[in-house]
Amino acid sequence: MDFAAWENVAFGWHDAPEFNKGWLMDNDAIRRDAQAKMERFDVRPRDCHLAARNFSGGNQQKIVVAREIERNPDLLLIGQPTRGVDIGAIEFIHKQIVALRDAGKAILLVSVELDEILALSDRVAVMFDGRIMGERLPAQTTTGELGLLMAGITDTRNVPDDAGIPPGTAHDLPEGRA
Repeated sequence: MDFAAWENVAFGWHDAPEFNKGWLMDNDAIRRDAQAKMERFDVRPRDCHLAARNFSGGNQQKIVVAREIERNPDLLLIGQPTRGVDIGAIEFIHKQIVALRDAGKAILLVSVELDEILALSDRVAVMFDGRIMGERLPAQTTTGELGLLMAGITDTRNVPDDAGIPPGTAHDLPEGRA
């Protein structure tokens, strides 16, 4: 939290060729890259010299997500990517994740937002108490069924009426997903 936004953008990537001049780090290149990422991910305020602690939680999250997504990784492990982020940024981040997926990249998404999981995932694995309780296809499950798996209930076909899960509740899928 004590590091500036531009320094946070370089964490883990400080040895990238575009950030180096010989054996020295090119801080100006890192700052330009950070400023560009802040523009694309709508980080506010757009001052890459501010310490991370001076940004809201949502804008801190945008800085981290920008750093990782924009590196075009072959495998992206991403946890709670839109936590604390404004609605416009959620849509933008989702599009970036989908673009990576569509480019053939592997993505492991961890989120408590079931709608986010269902909208972005090809497969959903639910864990409870350190074990995988079940795996589902988004088009063939409901948030209610996933909730039962999250509670450790694996027999989701025989749910008692008093469980509070409306029978046959389907998840509304985005266009193009069926």
